[in-house]
Amino acid sequence: MTDQAPGIAVLPMTNVEFENGAFSVDAAVIAAGLKVEARLVYSGVRDGTITTRCERGVAEDAGRYRLSFFHGARTFSLLVDESGKVIQRSAIDLGARGSHR
Repeated sequence: MTDQAPGIAVLPMTNVEFENGAFSVDAAVIAAGLKVEARLVYSGVRDGTITTRCERGVAEDAGRYRLSFFHGARTFSLLVDESGKVIQRSAIDLGARGSHR
């Protein structure tokens, strides 16, 4: 086991469903990445406290997508291929960073 930097989460890989041009990510995966309870993911998306962004890769990144989820100062991202296979995942809590003023 290795030490982790504060605010960085290491989570197991998983697949994302991609069907009819839309991605589907298990609420438990999003909850773990954002450090919230899974039951709060759906309501958070509905009320705007959890927001999302999907970016499609171009040029050398063609065929890849970055799915990002935002809640407060925390960001959770999945980099997936066209089949939904997770290539990389990352999470950062910007609120955990110290002030350098």
